[in-house]
Formats: sequence, C-alpha cells, structure tokens
Amino acid sequence: MIEPANEPAVIAEMLQKSKTIAVVGMSDKASRPSHHIGKYLANNGYHVLPVNPLLTSIDGAPCYPDLDAAQAAAKQQTGNGIDLVDVFRASEHVPAIVKDVIRIGIPYLWLQDDVVHEEAIGWAVAAGVKCVENDCIFRRHAQLLAD
Repeated sequence: MIEPANEPAVIAEMLQKSKTIAVVGMSDKASRPSHHIGKYLANNGYHVLPVNPLLTSIDGAPCYPDLDAAQAAAKQQTGNGIDLVDVFRASEHVPAIVKDVIRIGIPYLWLQDDVVHEEAIGWAVAAGVKCVENDCIFRRHAQLLAD
C-alpha cells in the first residue's frame, strides 16, 4: 500500500521517533533557511548532521560530504544511524538523494518547501521510506509543540 504523503500522523511519527537528522544542503550562512532550521532542530533535541560537499564545518561542527559519511558518523557518535534526511536541495537533486536513502536504509525522508519530485518519492515509498514533500520541518515541529 502506498502511504499518502504529508499525513499528519506520519509527520508526528517522524518528528517524535527521529533522533538523528541529516540536513542535506545545510548552509554555513546564518541567513539561509537550511542553517536556521538545522540549528533549530539541534536546539530542540535532535542530533543534526550537516551534509554539504562544499563545506568541512558549520559553526565549528563537522559537515559531511554525503549521506554515506554522515551515516558512518551517526553510527560512531550515537551507536545508531540516521533516522531522517531533511533535504534543502533543488528538486532535480532529489532522485540521487532518494537512491542513497533507500540504499543506506534510512526510514524517513523530508523534502522542504518547494522541493518536489513525485517519481523519486514513489521509489522511496515503494521501498518503505516514509516521506513528506514540499513542507517545512520547522513549521511542523513548532505546530507539534504547540498542540
């Protein structure tokens, strides 16, 4: 059965069960949404692993070139792997990210506002990955806290 995208119950599950989040496309520029949201998640109890091949660190913390390196770091640091991948990349980059998420076995995938790729989301859902697309994890987390 294909799971409907952006179901409130799935969003709540993702935010409550995830402990380690890889933020793909996180920027070192404080003015960028990816930087702000990555820091917000870290300040709200999540273990955040920035993924950006152009950077080696963000605010003094290591930044990983790809999901494989982030997964290895997550296992070393927490004993567990990445629970959720939060994507701040243009939609054309989503298929490669989804392939990595499926191959590595990451259970949750979140595509931020304006990031949409129906075909790749279809692959993820077919592989058992629970997905949210074209939505903001910051906004949804704040709503969950407010409820």
